[in-house]
Amino acid sequence: MKVNESAENYLETILVLSKSHPVVRSVDIAEELGFKKSSVSVAMKNLRESNHITVTKEGFIYLTESGRAIAEMIYERHEFLSAWLTSLGVDQEIATEDACRIEHVISKESFEAMKQYINKR
Repeated sequence: MKVNESAENYLETILVLSKSHPVVRSVDIAEELGFKKSSVSVAMKNLRESNHITVTKEGFIYLTESGRAIAEMIYERHEFLSAWLTSLGVDQEIATEDACRIEHVISKESFEAMKQYINKR
């Protein structure tokens, strides 16, 4: 289930967009991330080939079970780390940027230990 940081970002973006859009299309992802549609198309092809997404003939993008699992893991990390850093007094924008970097490199074990420690307090 290990994918690279770029793929994780795309999957997380699809998850987030699916919460506010009736359907997700490549153009929505490109707009959200500020990328060229051609770059997003290549990424969607790779995610489709690795069975993390499905794309309908109309161009609607859906997460598969494996894609959703990765997206939800990254999203949980992002939300938790952003909130934690903000609670420490870090500016919201900086906390969000830092969380975005940390969420991809922190191990499952370290993240779970952080959650347990912080939730006990």
